[in-house]
Amino acid sequence: MAQDAVAIVGSETLAGRELREVLRERKVPWALRLIGAEPDTARLSEEDGEAVVIQPFEAEALREARVVFLAGSRASSRQALEFFKRHPGPEVVDLTYAAEEEPAARLRAPLLEASPPEVPPGTIHVVAHPAAVAAALLLARLDAWRRIVRSVLHIFEPASERGQRGVEELEKQTVSLLSLRELPRRVYGTQVGFALLARYGSEAPESLESVELRIERHLATLLAGNIPLPSLRLVQAPVFHGYTLSAWVELEQRAEADEVARILSSELVDVRHGDLEPPTNVGVAGQSGIAVGAIAPDRNHPRACWLWAAADNLRLLAENAVSVAAARLAAAGGR
Repeated sequence: MAQDAVAIVGSETLAGRELREVLRERKVPWALRLIGAEPDTARLSEEDGEAVVIQPFEAEALREARVVFLAGSRASSRQALEFFKRHPGPEVVDLTYAAEEEPAARLRAPLLEASPPEVPPGTIHVVAHPAAVAAALLLARLDAWRRIVRSVLHIFEPASERGQRGVEELEKQTVSLLSLRELPRRVYGTQVGFALLARYGSEAPESLESVELRIERHLATLLAGNIPLPSLRLVQAPVFHGYTLSAWVELEQRAEADEVARILSSELVDVRHGDLEPPTNVGVAGQSGIAVGAIAPDRNHPRACWLWAAADNLRLLAENAVSVAAARLAAAGGR
């Protein structure tokens, strides 16, 4: 392998494919090795118009990589983590949250970091949840301008956060509902097509509450106690990709909508104010950062305002992960 070899475990997943897209766009000079999330099964894929083979998952195949992205199943991530405990070496960037409870884990969100932090060898870089990153971007810019007293977030979860199985189940449910057929319920445990959910069905393999708690934990870490933690509620939306957030923010001083729009506008925050249509989860597909619109004062509270935001969840996750890897390779003398 080349000295700057990089492996993606779970190259066939939604997160893995988005990683490959971001790496292609940034033209990073890394030798990329594509590895699946499952053993014993090779897959064909496409890279720059060329057919490529995604190798079956084998922990030994990761030994010579300088960076390993974990973007597959929780099972493959845990297996890789156990291997690295016995054979340390690569920089590990976890997009699956399998390493959250590991003592060596460090939550990372380069889009919010002024500079790469100093971390000891063997650190596992857990990429922050995209909804937490999006919320932190908004709150940090507002609080730096006029202190936040309190805030409330309603976060609308897309099916792609449940991976390809989640997307396919939403698609099949939609078709089944229109044709009056029985609904598949293996991912959500209940009907999600044409419905908003405050919780999944009892047979779902992961609860919506557990995801909500993860977002809250990550947001608390990203805000570092400097900004009041918002009250938040996660809602499963019947959409395929992209987060949307409805935010209510009370500031120490009154602020007009035009002022809020001006303060939020930055390289990472695309503000659509005035006569522009508010952002949608479909409209931000493939875009970096977040988009904000429908900024309006709270008619019943002179110091509060409403915001509507949207972000591509897979793009936020992948860009933060690639930025972590690039910084670590640069610190180690990589190209």
